Amino acid sequence: MSWRRALKDTARSGLAVEKTRLEPLVAVRGAAGLAIVIAASLWAFGPAVAASSAFGAFQAAIATFQRSWRPRPELALASGTSLAVSTFLGYLTISQEPLFLALLVVWTFAAGMSWAAGPTIGLIASSNVAIMLVTVTLPTSVAQAAGHAAMMIVGGVVQAALIVLFPVRRWGAHRDALADALAAEADYARRLRHDPVASFDPLPLMEARNAAAVTPRQARRRPAELHGARGIAERIRPVLASLADPAMGVPAEGRARDRVRELLAAAGAILDVAAHSIRRGEPVTVPGAALATFRTPDTGSVLTGRPYRAASRLNTLLQDVLETAGGNTPKGTDRTPVVGVAPAAPSQRPGSRSRPTLLALIPTALRAMRKELRRGSPITRHATRVSAVAAAGYVLGTALPLGHGYWAPLTSVMVMRPDFSQTYSRAVARLGGTVVGVAVATAVVRLADPGTYLSGTLAVVSAALMYLLMRTGQFAAQGCIAAYVVFLLGMGGEQWTQTVPERVLLTLLGGLLAMIAYAVYPAWETPRLRTRLADWLATQGRYAAVVFDAYADPALRSAPDVREALLTARTARAAWHTAVARATAEPVRHRGLSRTAADDAEDALAQLGRVAMLLEAHLPERGATPVPAAAALAEALRESTQQGAKAIRERRVPTWDAVRAAVEALETAPPGGEEALLVPARLVLDALTELSEALDTAVPPMTLDGTSTGTDPVAKTGGVRSPGSP
Repeated sequence: MSWRRALKDTARSGLAVEKTRLEPLVAVRGAAGLAIVIAASLWAFGPAVAASSAFGAFQAAIATFQRSWRPRPELALASGTSLAVSTFLGYLTISQEPLFLALLVVWTFAAGMSWAAGPTIGLIASSNVAIMLVTVTLPTSVAQAAGHAAMMIVGGVVQAALIVLFPVRRWGAHRDALADALAAEADYARRLRHDPVASFDPLPLMEARNAAAVTPRQARRRPAELHGARGIAERIRPVLASLADPAMGVPAEGRARDRVRELLAAAGAILDVAAHSIRRGEPVTVPGAALATFRTPDTGSVLTGRPYRAASRLNTLLQDVLETAGGNTPKGTDRTPVVGVAPAAPSQRPGSRSRPTLLALIPTALRAMRKELRRGSPITRHATRVSAVAAAGYVLGTALPLGHGYWAPLTSVMVMRPDFSQTYSRAVARLGGTVVGVAVATAVVRLADPGTYLSGTLAVVSAALMYLLMRTGQFAAQGCIAAYVVFLLGMGGEQWTQTVPERVLLTLLGGLLAMIAYAVYPAWETPRLRTRLADWLATQGRYAAVVFDAYADPALRSAPDVREALLTARTARAAWHTAVARATAEPVRHRGLSRTAADDAEDALAQLGRVAMLLEAHLPERGATPVPAAAALAEALRESTQQGAKAIRERRVPTWDAVRAAVEALETAPPGGEEALLVPARLVLDALTELSEALDTAVPPMTLDGTSTGTDPVAKTGGVRSPGSP
């Protein structure tokens, strides 16, 4: 992608306003906390302290809007406290410019590194540095600085108290995550009716898993319908795929396929009502026609073998979902299985996943930051970049005869992110939003000439609009923030002529510095695509190997091992998709992995994971007959995918001779259960072969008539041409 197109796309995304569900009650609660803090501070201390405390309450409320499954009152307290510490330390050094500049560099570098611990912590830390640049100018003595810092903590306490006293949709985010996972599986079931090998994005399941991790305090108060449903939903997905896939026994057309389509449609309807019940906290209204589909007497004469067992298993899992969503079995339902098949054992509901408290998270965050503190890490490059830009912006802003030079570094810190697209889109959005917000606020100030209390009221209204619209896009949010700052500083005694011109010009300067810094010292994702692909291959191969091991010796199989391998593969897949999305917006060439090669490689690895998932849906019981040949295939997969991952990182084409030999051994093994693994084993080999073909981008030699010879000496030499080759 060219720079011109990249800038155009990022500018468009930054100025876009998205349609999303607004949360007015949450916005009102945040604005009410801000109003309480401003009113109390004005009454007790005056406008200057009120401005500082307002920034603390404002930032604390923003922190609670971030996507985090941790208790939001703790986020408000952490945000207010960290801003207070930053402001106090900044004021102690502000009189000595070199010392303050050194503190700004260290503080900004630490904020940049905090993105390694997650976007929520990264955003809070970056916002604290940016707001600190404003708040350090408000006190006039050390005692006043301590008082301002204390009031910032009070602002966080007030916001945290309002969250506790006036909860809005308690457990709402957790309900939404679980309901989204069930709704995604309902959609998957319907798509399988028309495309038996349809793909499934496991992101909703990953979000539901993150939401299911709770603290001990949360576990005691969690609603009953949030217990266990996620684990059942995880087991439904492979059963749906196994029921629909032709490789598992149901032909592409015919009576059996029609029956499978009916079961999938019924499963989708049941999952939809369960998702609706969990999202709203209402009783389950079960569609009778869908339940009747699973009790049709002729199913046993239509489906046989694996599809028959999958239908029975699906019936039991859906009943478990309904029981969990409704608290008990809904009226009019029963646990009657598909006729002719004994009911499977009810799914065991897993225990609560433990989530550490905010204080216990600090060592984990420090370890994550230390892990990324290395040369070549994109997080380290971001921290270096943002600290250098903040220092340069502060020096330039102070040197220019505009006053309020902190606007330039403030803008840079607020817009810079570890990836290109977010940095550039936010820079454009901040500039556009600042111009609009300042223009509107200035017009109001000139027409109304508000005093201290009216300015404070207008600041609260601007903050409420920001809380309401912040999820619709950066442009709207930045416009509201600009108006909020103008009104808040006006409450402190500054005239609009002191804030408008320099704010716009220095905002432009800060945005330009951020954009130039990324162009000069980038952290492109495109060159790392091969590494992401190699990581995905290694984890996907381990997952498939663990599943085959379960068939080799069922008595020793461990379900947690299979589960852990699956979760690791999902994480690697998510990292790959994130990298591809970022690389698509970058103005750089593919550097060894073109878009076509990336798409084909992704399809091949997705097929490998799908085969492993289908096998996982039919894992043998502990007393089943072992399949010794599966152990050799599992070991070959484990070793070959590790070597293949190394080859991808080294820009070579991986080979699969060991896997091919293991599949051939499985085909020639004496009868004893191996026949059930033949088709999956061949599909695994086909997927790996397709991966190599996708990565083999060398042009094959041509014959005299212009057709390909079908052989490629480059592939035989691991992707490296020998001297003298064409």
